[in-house]
Amino acid sequence: MSRSSPFGSVKLPVAVLGATGAVGQAFVRLLVNHPWFDLVEVAASERSTGRTYDEATRWIGDDIIPARVAKLVVQACDPKSVRAPIVFSALDSAVAGEAEAAFAKAGRAVLSNARNYRMEPDVPLVIAEVNPDHLEILEVQRKNRGWKGAIVTNGNCAAITAVLPLAPLHERFGVTQVFAATMQAVSGAGYPGVASLDILGNVIPFIKDEEPNVESESRKFLGRRGAGRIDDASITVSAHTSRVPVEHGHTVVMSVALERKADISEVEEAISTWRGASEACGLPSSPERPLVLSEQPDRPQPRRDVNAGNGMTVTVGRVRRDTLLDVKLVALGHNIIRGAAGASVLNAELMAATGRMERP
Repeated sequence: MSRSSPFGSVKLPVAVLGATGAVGQAFVRLLVNHPWFDLVEVAASERSTGRTYDEATRWIGDDIIPARVAKLVVQACDPKSVRAPIVFSALDSAVAGEAEAAFAKAGRAVLSNARNYRMEPDVPLVIAEVNPDHLEILEVQRKNRGWKGAIVTNGNCAAITAVLPLAPLHERFGVTQVFAATMQAVSGAGYPGVASLDILGNVIPFIKDEEPNVESESRKFLGRRGAGRIDDASITVSAHTSRVPVEHGHTVVMSVALERKADISEVEEAISTWRGASEACGLPSSPERPLVLSEQPDRPQPRRDVNAGNGMTVTVGRVRRDTLLDVKLVALGHNIIRGAAGASVLNAELMAATGRMERP
């Protein structure tokens, strides 16, 4: 059952930065009819400012631009132009660092999809069901940086897909080592993304910066709050990342070493019964089950499973004994929804539900 809004009948005004890109458009879709938030502003680069959203945007997908958003005038990504107290950032990392800091300094809550601040020790890197307590570091962030606002980040799309099934295993048995290989959808490269002659009938075994991001972010997600910082989990992670000719859905195959040895039946039970932190249950974007364990031997598959839980559920399959480590499995998540815009929206809902956003 979905929780009632912490703001009563009033919705909290929000804005999207980088609203014309692929992730920005996903934010628009998720926010336009949101029960708690009211999308009142969109912002983008200088070439789009001053135009209406439908004029500035090459809309991707088989739906149409929501009528209420289509006529919004695109603003500059500047806190003097965008007045909403909550901003969702789909900005490219080349510009996100400076812009997001400016909004935080201006007292806004920034829910960022960019990588710029993810590994800062005083910035929460949050999966709502996994580590909601990391939001408590925000007071340290404000003190350290001298601003009244906040930056909260969601992770790399492949790291989120990997960490969701790792979380119950780490809670129950302790995870010590992870070997992960990803098969990542072309939509993860943005739009227009990878040239068709490069990706059709091909696999590209390199995605810039992706492997170190998966390795470092996984440790931070599963880490603990220390003295004024987030301390990484003591887990060794080795990642290989590849781009494959799939539209949506990142597939991660993992071998995992456990501190406390477990039968495969115990591992499957830990995954299938896990619902995550209670704080994240019943939020508007929360799936009924953040993890679904498939019993079919050839699943998960992007074409069949990527939209599970409205794109917010990670599907896990092929859980079996590993001859090198302890257990191996396959995980699939929607890279644009659970791995990007949906993760940020869920983090904002978590902040609202736990009293970390001011009432309008």
